[in-house]
Amino acid sequence: MKQHNIVLVGGGSTWTPGILKALTKHLHEFPLKRVVLYDVDEERQEVIGEFAKILFAEEAPEVEFTYTTNKIEAYSDMDFVFCQMRTGGYPMREKDEKIPLGFGVIGQETCGAGGFAYGMRSIRDMIEMVNDVRHYSADAWILNYTNPAAIVALALDRVFPDDKKILNICDQPVNLLRSYGRLINYDYNKFEPTYFGLNHFGWFTHIFDENGNDLAPKIKEMILQGGFRPVDAEQRDQSWLDTYALVEDMVRDFPEYLPNTYLQYYLYPQYKAAKLDSHHTRANEVMEGREKKVFEECRDIVLKGTAKKSQVVHNDAHGDMIVEVAASISNNLRRTYIVIVPNNGIVSNLSNDVMIEVAASLGINGPAPYAVGEIESFYKGLIEGQHAYEKLTVEAYLEGSYTKALQALTLNRTIVDAKKARLVLDALIEANKEYWPELK
Repeated sequence: MKQHNIVLVGGGSTWTPGILKALTKHLHEFPLKRVVLYDVDEERQEVIGEFAKILFAEEAPEVEFTYTTNKIEAYSDMDFVFCQMRTGGYPMREKDEKIPLGFGVIGQETCGAGGFAYGMRSIRDMIEMVNDVRHYSADAWILNYTNPAAIVALALDRVFPDDKKILNICDQPVNLLRSYGRLINYDYNKFEPTYFGLNHFGWFTHIFDENGNDLAPKIKEMILQGGFRPVDAEQRDQSWLDTYALVEDMVRDFPEYLPNTYLQYYLYPQYKAAKLDSHHTRANEVMEGREKKVFEECRDIVLKGTAKKSQVVHNDAHGDMIVEVAASISNNLRRTYIVIVPNNGIVSNLSNDVMIEVAASLGINGPAPYAVGEIESFYKGLIEGQHAYEKLTVEAYLEGSYTKALQALTLNRTIVDAKKARLVLDALIEANKEYWPELK
């Protein structure tokens, strides 16, 4: 079995330890020769990188590990690129969340105006990353976690339409499957899900067990009877518990399918905006919670010289999924994952240029998506409106168009009102001068 060279872009992320642990866990099916962390923030990455040296020394000493801020070293002779960059870091995420809330509309990392701002920042660096990778490792697979994945996927498809080795993925569908498994006391690995939508904007239509029985009705019934919690509820902040709890409302109002948790921002925008604190948002929770904990523990591991019994390197969906996806591609395993691909008839009554999130088998030639067929008017209307917003966002960036940016935010269900959209847009332009192109 081939040993792989991989680079993890965004090496200073708090999610990196979990991915590194997943790499050591899956060595039997995804052998490694060299692992490189790459980040433009040297200080953040050094903390994670020094921790990683200890982790690999203890769990995979045969793997060559380095970390760098040099893109030539990072991207040369790579088989896989795992990407999880966050342009602007958490300080800009905080602005993404607080600026819209100041105008009475939802401030959220990937949804609404916050997602728009983050998307406009991500596009530039993602395009640069793909160009750099293709220069130094022309045949590498690029597996992308970078948010907002819907906008990023659309932009990369527009700029690199012939590049068939870019795959955009998201771990939230897997988080939901894990949580359904906990709810009904069932091994989620045995689920065979059917799913359609856009990233952070989709629905499970069926969840089959290994005998072909649809468990979705049972899952919906149990949610309506006792609510819904994430599989790792004991480790989650209150805001995430609140997010999962509102799934009960969505199932009650729209009982046909099981919704992605993020749909609540679009289905109940006024309610959600009223519940969010403009002075203390999710970004603050992360900086005060996971961010602080991960960096403190990584430093402690370096001082102790061992990563054994560490809580920072626990396995989760985020780490396991990206490594399992890489293994499925490399070994032509053709396992089923929910991924983001050009529609091209998958949902027959949506346009082909929609970047649809859907179940697909993954092998050496990439995803082979499963057909969905026609979807009903309610879901079609929601998706078409959201896709138009995403498409206009990408065009606003590529064309430097203020008008298209305003159109995008006006279309978004979390805003709707054009006058409010203009106020929010102008405030976001001021905050993002360092990152966005000039909009005219």
